[in-house]
Order: sequence, then C-alpha cells, then structure tokens
Amino acid sequence: MQAGPVSTRGGTLAELSQQARTLLASAGVESADQEISWILQSALDKTPLTLHLDRHVELSPEEWDRAMALFSRRAQREPLQYILGTQEFCGLEFLVNSSVLIPRPETEFVVKAILQYTRAWSNPLIADIGTGSGCIAVSLAAALPEAEVYAIDLSESALQVAHRNVWRHGVQDRVTLLAGNLFGPLRESGLEGRFTAIVSNPPYIAASEWNGLQPEVGMFEPRMALAGGADGMVVLRRLISEAGFYLKPGGLLALEVGQGQAGKVKAFGSRLPEYEEIWTQRDQAGLERVVCFKLRQ
Repeated sequence: MQAGPVSTRGGTLAELSQQARTLLASAGVESADQEISWILQSALDKTPLTLHLDRHVELSPEEWDRAMALFSRRAQREPLQYILGTQEFCGLEFLVNSSVLIPRPETEFVVKAILQYTRAWSNPLIADIGTGSGCIAVSLAAALPEAEVYAIDLSESALQVAHRNVWRHGVQDRVTLLAGNLFGPLRESGLEGRFTAIVSNPPYIAASEWNGLQPEVGMFEPRMALAGGADGMVVLRRLISEAGFYLKPGGLLALEVGQGQAGKVKAFGSRLPEYEEIWTQRDQAGLERVVCFKLRQ
C-alpha cells in the first residue's frame, strides 16, 4: 500500500491538517479527523485547545516533517496505537509496539470475569498465559492488591514491553514475568494445583479468516499472537486441556474467544471430566466473548 508524497515545506497548522486529511482519506482511514488531532498532539506536543488556537500559526519545516512522517505511517495503515505508543485498557495507559497485540475493549471482559470470581478468595494466585503487553496481568494486579500474578509469553520482545508496563504501574512486586510456551514455565515449579484463576487472550483467528482481517491487524500486529491454526482452536484446546493441572479445586479458567467460537469451546471443555461448570459472558456488542471453566471441588 503506497502513501502519497510527504511534503517537506513549512505551512500553517490548518494547511497541515488539510494535507493529512487528504492523505488519510485516500488510504481509507476512518475517523480521520479525530486521528489527525491525536497525531498532531503527539507530534507537536500540543493540547486540543492549542491545536484550535494555533491553527493559523506557521509551523517550522521540522515540525511539519515530524508530523507528516507520522501521517505517512498511518496512511500505510499502521495502527494508530503503535504510532502514538500507548493504548488505554481498564482505565490504565499501556505502552505498546508492534511486538504486542493492541489491548482492546473486548478483552476487558475477561479481566472482569476474573475479578468477579476472585474477589471472594484471599490472596489469589493468578496466571496470565500469553501476556503480550501485560495489560491483563497488570490490570488484575492493580485491581486486586492481595493478588500474585504470573505472566507468561513466548516472545522475548513482548515480555520487554510487559516489563515496562509492570513497572509503569507499580506492580513489579506482585507480577512475575516468565518466558516460555503456554504452561511450560510452570512445570515442576511447585505451583501445580495452586492457582485460583488462569486467564488468557490466546491466538484464535482461523486460517480461513486471515485474508479478511483489517490491514491494521493482518499486516502489523504479531501473527504469533493471532493465528490459532486451521480452525482457530489449536491453542484454545491446549489451554483447556492443561489448565486443570494447575488450578486449585474450584479454580477458574477464563478464555477470550472469537466471534462464533464459544459453542465449540464449550463443547470441547464439556468432554473433560475435571470441569464441573462452564459458562459464557458477553461483550459490549452482546457477543459471547469469554468462556469460563470451573474446576471441580
């Protein structure tokens, strides 16, 4: 996807905004006006008010070029969150880059499921499998002051981002980051059968769905965190099959799933004798977004 040419001349803020609007519109970017405002605030270190008051102020060539470089990235359909470097999740601001999935509002529902379940437990022990940016682990630790969280990811670069977010939100004493594949780092750890809850937003995109993804997702977000195999269920099946070994009696496994997957996920879990109860929770669009499994007492 080719972006338009980047101007290297100076001009007013209003002229820059108009050129950016044309560039983003030609690239098919929706909500261009709002994104232009956010990018200008970041590039020029201005507030929404000063953007309005200074719209006829002449910009230096350096300011112009700095902003247009960001607009050109967005015109290539790079996600706005990667350009700005942050994303809000559960009321907290998280650092993000192309090594991690961008936290989404739908994933907040898996956090809510864990919070609803663990508040009745003292000193809950929680595992976040495939932590990425650490948004789930950090949000849980921030909301549950007595909780201890183990956050696992196979990607070292993702763990670097998670490390920064753990320290950014001051939960480094209660969030332990581990490198490895799924439950691998917990094997022979002495933590088997001790977790109050296990949570994951795993890869669940089926191979047949890949070409239909938005460019921002398919071209820029880490494929390892998205691709769930031929039917989207490869990682989900492993998590459901293996979680019972690490949960304490009555413990909870909560999984985010894709649109239309909940039925298959519940059916797979229902064939395993270790779970006594399985239920779903819906997201803001009314879709079954979270599947919960309660281990037998």
